[in-house]
Amino acid sequence: MHLHDPADLGFDPARLARLDRFLADTYLTPGLLPHAQLLVARDGKPVHFSTLGRARGDGAPLGEDAIFRIASMTKPIVSLAFMMLVEEGRVSLDQPVAGLVPELADVGVYEGGGGGTPFHTRAADRPMMMIDLLRHTSGLTYDFQHHSNVDAAYRERRLGVIRAELGLEEFVGRLGGLPLEFSPGDAWNYSVSTDVLGLAVQRAAGMPLERFLETRILLPLGMKDTGFQVPAGEAHRLPEAWWLNPEQGTVLFDPAGAQSSWAKPPVLVSGGGGLVSTTADYHRFVRMLLGGGALDGVRLVGRKTLELMTRNHLPGGGDLTELSRSMFSEAIYSGQGFGLGFGINLDPAKAMAPGTPGEFYWGGIFSTYFFVDPAERVSMIFMTQLMPSSAYPVRRQLKAMIYSALS
Repeated sequence: MHLHDPADLGFDPARLARLDRFLADTYLTPGLLPHAQLLVARDGKPVHFSTLGRARGDGAPLGEDAIFRIASMTKPIVSLAFMMLVEEGRVSLDQPVAGLVPELADVGVYEGGGGGTPFHTRAADRPMMMIDLLRHTSGLTYDFQHHSNVDAAYRERRLGVIRAELGLEEFVGRLGGLPLEFSPGDAWNYSVSTDVLGLAVQRAAGMPLERFLETRILLPLGMKDTGFQVPAGEAHRLPEAWWLNPEQGTVLFDPAGAQSSWAKPPVLVSGGGGLVSTTADYHRFVRMLLGGGALDGVRLVGRKTLELMTRNHLPGGGDLTELSRSMFSEAIYSGQGFGLGFGINLDPAKAMAPGTPGEFYWGGIFSTYFFVDPAERVSMIFMTQLMPSSAYPVRRQLKAMIYSALS
């Protein structure tokens, strides 16, 4: 990857150089992370790129062209796909979800029961709308939340997305048999909403979700190594993924190479977390975001559409501390809002971290992460493969160090 002189783009080179030492000394040498890849750019021009650590337990080094399981960094891409259909007049944000996904037409709101007894439900105060899927105010949840009888029922009915056992149609069909945790629009809960959104994209576009993403986003942007399965012949570039188990410590979650689940066709085409990608590929997606929806002469969405996506859409203009019922998220809560597929930094002072109001971001459960600061024209992509992303504060630490390097 061609690097530009950091000083020419307003960075202190010595301060940027601290990033790799920090990662090595704090995380890699002690064995907390198996590896790390970091890209920092300004105006889309890379000023720092590093590849550290091992791809496998046998000590093989991580390659600069490594392919990573990006998990929930899939969500912004699928959200953009939906907004492309909005621009074409095929869907709208205030459209009831049941119009495209009738499986969720008669879902009630949880009032009690579960855990071996029938659920007690009431009618929702209003229909679930498409905007609820994009901003996670749908009332849906994740099986790994572990905070209610509803998410326990997700586990009982095998509604997991990390080790998926069901195809997309059956997955959403089973969701229709379970209650919502709250009435749509009443709260925020990190959930399978973007998986349901993927099915809505598929039906509105009249083609499989994976084909729509490939033909309308990935290939036009030149993201040749991004998809729901590692490209044929490229499995050797996929490192191991690890899990910090509370009882067993760090254990192998998914093997490298051809033995990985991501080297095989997916059971669930998960719009919420199924893609693999590279740092170079995702950098092209980020450059498109910085470019107001266009890159290298290819426009995916209009500038005003992207501006809409990166505004705070939480009800009442609140932040996540006021509205979240989630036990897990790819965001801290203080001073943070949520847009249409992105977390939004509303107030760096409340977040107690350097940043800029309007900066947007998201991450994945394997500790991958990106942020885009439109005001400073700064972006970061961080890749590693350790689950859960809440294990260590590395993403927050790196972000603070990057802002400290601005001249």
